[in-house]
Amino acid sequence: MHKWEMTIAGRPLIIEYGKVAKQANAAVLVRYGETVVLVTATMAKEPREGIDFFPLLVDYEERLYAVGKIPGGFIKREGRPPESAILAARMIDRPIRPLFPEGFRNDVQIVATVLSVEPDNEPSIAAMIGASAALHISEIPFAEPIGGVKVGKVDGKLVINPTIAQSEKSDLQLVVAGTKDAIMMVEAGANELTEDEVLEAILFGHETIKEIVAFIEKIREEVGKPKVDVPLYEPDPEINKEVREFATAKMVAAIKTDEKLEREALIENVKAETLEYFQNKLDEEVYAESEKTINEVLDNIVYEEVRKMIAVDKIRPDGRGLSEIRPITCEVGILPRTHGSGLFTRGQTQVLTACTLGRVSEEQILDGLSEEDSKRYIHHYNFPSYSVGEVRPIRSPGRREIGHGALAERALLPVIPSEEAFPYTIRLVSEVLESNGSSSQASVCGSTLALMDAGVPIRKPVAGVAMGLLKDGDDFAILTDIQGMEDHYGDMDFKVAGTKDGITAIQMDIKIKGINREILKQALEQAREGRLFILNKMAEAIAEPRPDLSPYAPRIITFEIDPDRIRDVIGPGGKMIR
Repeated sequence: MHKWEMTIAGRPLIIEYGKVAKQANAAVLVRYGETVVLVTATMAKEPREGIDFFPLLVDYEERLYAVGKIPGGFIKREGRPPESAILAARMIDRPIRPLFPEGFRNDVQIVATVLSVEPDNEPSIAAMIGASAALHISEIPFAEPIGGVKVGKVDGKLVINPTIAQSEKSDLQLVVAGTKDAIMMVEAGANELTEDEVLEAILFGHETIKEIVAFIEKIREEVGKPKVDVPLYEPDPEINKEVREFATAKMVAAIKTDEKLEREALIENVKAETLEYFQNKLDEEVYAESEKTINEVLDNIVYEEVRKMIAVDKIRPDGRGLSEIRPITCEVGILPRTHGSGLFTRGQTQVLTACTLGRVSEEQILDGLSEEDSKRYIHHYNFPSYSVGEVRPIRSPGRREIGHGALAERALLPVIPSEEAFPYTIRLVSEVLESNGSSSQASVCGSTLALMDAGVPIRKPVAGVAMGLLKDGDDFAILTDIQGMEDHYGDMDFKVAGTKDGITAIQMDIKIKGINREILKQALEQAREGRLFILNKMAEAIAEPRPDLSPYAPRIITFEIDPDRIRDVIGPGGKMIR
């Protein structure tokens, strides 16, 4: 067995290798204080046939024995992963995914199993570090290790991996992950911090990340396995050349169409025309073998031309300027029997949010690894297939829907009134009716409209905007209010929500190997300008919460009683209460 130790935030981080789960490609036991997480990395021996994506699966398994609990209910066994586990799995997946080779098609699975939890030491951070270490030690192709930390801001001072007591007083809940050179992922909730304060916190966290990366590099030097050469998919060079000569000019013309559905139809027409041309040109057997390659090359043409058009020529597919926001309309009160409703439309993205008020006793009980907790403000996000013109069976919410719902919930949390000021449970449900990018941020805006329509006395309106980045060599472009094509082919999805005075939530995903301070700073400033524009548009529909609740909402009246009169309220032997 091998064992290494470093110190993070005054607490020991220990990684053990070679003791457990030895049949995985690599397995590490990560100890952070008394928190213990087993992380394994396993790769399929052969690439998966017939796919055009990298099949990475990250599972984060919470075991209730880790905190000395027995699962509730009749079965007494952990069931489907709770929301906290799904969010932790997404948080691990996002920074490591861009570090696998382009064209890699072997299935890779990361499993993080939480075995012991000390409340002050976050198991998800230990799991992220463990995933990086296991991949880097193993023979699985992986470019370089990452590190991850939480950052808090307590009494104006930045803190790495804050304790529970510090987190309760913190104005910032930030998770940042990155390599030694660049930031890969940011997830944050904040109490209206400025752009400069958030940027400072991200860079502060990156300094500790550099130490973690150096620690993992040292581990690989001692026990790392040689990386295997796996087949990486590349299209046939001759077919690639011929398809590009036939289709590139036609595809560029199709891409430069403003309207989404029309653009998609024209792109499909070019694909069909190209396939028909090669079907007539090639022998039947050769065509059957080449059809998949032809489609791959056509997709590559779209990818390359969209990126070049934006990053180099500074032209967006729908003709907007780089910082221009699509047309916005806002409506409230469109659902007469709900307690509050808001319809937010931005271009071809449309979200309807409904607000429901209930008794405090209806709050959600959270039975997880932490002490039994509850929340009285809940946001759910639904993304039906019709919103993008597709046909799919309706299932329970997927990881993406849970992640987007949590982001919008976090964005509004700082402005929700306290239980003393507003003794209600608040549930928001955002229904995505149309989607062409940035639906999670549209649900933030729809939530604000619905809350104000319901008469919930939020402190300030909140709006959100999704930023994008396309980088082509030294050329790059930062985009405000990205649409679906820009998100799909871009290098960054950077969602920023907040009030007119500061940021309340951030989520950043990077598809390239990180971004630097200058790009981050410019994106945050551009997002602030976009957010203020959207808030002004929302104020045209409703500027402040309605003075009264809906006639269909429950009424909860609170009043104080003179302590000397309590016996009169209770009555003899509790008679009045009974």
